[in-house]
Amino acid sequence: MSTFNERERAFENKFAHDAEMQFKAVARRNKALGLWAAGLLGKTGQAAEDYAMEVIRADFEEAGHEDVFRKLQADLQGKADEATIRAQMQTLLAEAKARLAEGD
Repeated sequence: MSTFNERERAFENKFAHDAEMQFKAVARRNKALGLWAAGLLGKTGQAAEDYAMEVIRADFEEAGHEDVFRKLQADLQGKADEATIRAQMQTLLAEAKARLAEGD
């Protein structure tokens, strides 16, 4: 195999790995976001877990993060404003990426 083909395969593998890690980080972020929002809504136990799953499913409506934001914004009216929700989204994504990088 030529050096060019080896490099091409390495780039393809890295791209696939990075995409998988991003997907996992976003899924973890969405679960954590759902649990955070569930707490604000007064949900605990299984109800909180069920709500977190709703948030995870909301992310499959369209590409990007706006579908999750819209769900949270609608559900958290009066409990969290736009800036708070967006800040929490960023914070939890950074935490999820860090935990994945640590192998957790």
